[in-house]
Amino acid sequence: MKTLVVLLGPTAVGKTELSLELAEKLHSSIISADSRQLYADLKIGTAAPTPEQLARVHHHFVGTLQLSDYYSAAHYADEVLTLLDTLFQKQDLALMTGGSMMYIDAVCQGMDDIPTIDADIRAKMWQHYDEVGLESIQHELKLLDPDYYAIVDLKNHKRIIHALEVCYMTGKTFTSFRQHKQVERPFQIIKVGLNRERSELFNRINLRVEQMMREGMLEEAKRVYSFRNLNSLNTVGYKELFKYLDGEWTLEEAVEKIKRNTRIYAKKQLTWFKKDTSIRWFHPDQRTDIISYINTQIKVLKQNTNFNQ
Repeated sequence: MKTLVVLLGPTAVGKTELSLELAEKLHSSIISADSRQLYADLKIGTAAPTPEQLARVHHHFVGTLQLSDYYSAAHYADEVLTLLDTLFQKQDLALMTGGSMMYIDAVCQGMDDIPTIDADIRAKMWQHYDEVGLESIQHELKLLDPDYYAIVDLKNHKRIIHALEVCYMTGKTFTSFRQHKQVERPFQIIKVGLNRERSELFNRINLRVEQMMREGMLEEAKRVYSFRNLNSLNTVGYKELFKYLDGEWTLEEAVEKIKRNTRIYAKKQLTWFKKDTSIRWFHPDQRTDIISYINTQIKVLKQNTNFNQ
C-alpha cells in the first residue's frame, strides 16, 4: 500500500522540526510544499531548512528555482507526482510537508485544467496592472467574467490578473475552466494538521520575524531588490522591506507590518485547511499521538485494501 503522509499547518506552527522527526521514523525524504522555499535566493525570509537540516534529511523542492523562473501549483503537482512514482518503487511511504494550500491540494486532489499562460501575455498583464491599478482590472474582470468576479477576493490582484490572463489568451471566461473535479490518486493519503492556540501561534510568528531580522533578512531583501517586480517576490516579508528601502516606511514600521501580514496569512491558511474534513488536527507537541495516528491509519488502509481485493 503506497501512502503519502501530508504534514500541514499555518506558518510558524512548528512543522519543520516535526517533519524531520517523522521523516526519520518513516525512513522517508521530505517533499517540501512551500511555494517560496522553492527559490534559492529566499532562504531567510521563507524560513527555508538550514544546511544542517538538509543534511539530516534529504529534501525535495527546496532552493531549486531562480527568482525569474515561472512556476505554478500545476507545475508542482506534475513534478511531485513524477517524483512519487520513483519513490514508491523503493518504499511504501512518502512524506510531504508545508503550508502552501494550493500546492498541497494540487497534489492530493488535482487541479482544474487551466491553460498555461504565455510569457508575453503575463508580462503585458502585469505591466497593465502597474499602469492602471487594482480598481481598473477589477472592472475588466466584471465585464469579462462576472461569475468569477462575484466570488473572487477583489483585493487579491494576483488572482484577478491570472483570471484576466486566461480570458485574454483563450477568449473564454476563467470560470469555464474551473470544474472542481477531484482526481483519484494511485496512492493513499493521510493528512495531519498542526495548530496552536491563536495567541501562542501569533507569538511564535512575531518571534520568528524578529529572528529572521537578526539573521539578515534585510540584507537578503537588499540583494533581491532589483527583482522586486517579479511574482516570486510578491510575498510577505519582502514586500514590506521593499517599502522601507523605498523610503516609504521606517524599518520598525516594516517589521511590524511583516508580523501583522504574516498573522493574517496564517489565519487564511487555517480557514482554507479547516474546510478539509480529512485532516486530523494535533498540537505540535503531541508527537507520540501523531505517530500513533499515522501508524494506525496505515494499518487501517492496508486492511481496507486487503478486504477489497
